Amino acid sequence: MRLARQLILPVAVVTVTLVVLLALRPLSTSKAFAIWTLLVAALALAVLVRHSRRRRGRQEASRFESALSKQPAAPSPPVELMRMERELVLGTANATHAHLRLLPLLRAAAAARLASHHGIELDQRREAAQALLGEETWELLRPDRPAPADRHAPGVPRASVVAVIERLESL
Repeated sequence: MRLARQLILPVAVVTVTLVVLLALRPLSTSKAFAIWTLLVAALALAVLVRHSRRRRGRQEASRFESALSKQPAAPSPPVELMRMERELVLGTANATHAHLRLLPLLRAAAAARLASHHGIELDQRREAAQALLGEETWELLRPDRPAPADRHAPGVPRASVVAVIERLESL
């Protein structure tokens, strides 16, 4: 009913314009009716669009619109960080994993730190590297470290790994 009320005045104005055009005959009758039909259709469409926008404001958004308006998920941590966290967890849980994966990763970090900050290569100047790293860190990171006797024993304690990382950061 409300839609009809909104259309009455504009359609009446367009109809009066049609009557004037038919009376004055500046256009043929068929052209005048074509213009009138087009204007009435445009008015009806405008009223319907306005009405649907008002209704949409009162209703819930469609599933499509709500999917579009959702905030993107928080970015996931970098893949390399996740890989290092996994190596740390597995290396503290299993001696074989620590020997084959975690300690070589820490050894590579130590070699890079020693080379960039002190000009010392870990494999070639072992005494100088040992002096800078300290005894406990050197024991874990030395290149000739033997494989664990018990493959299923616990790995390197987390506190030792933290101490190694802190030592490397202090270099």
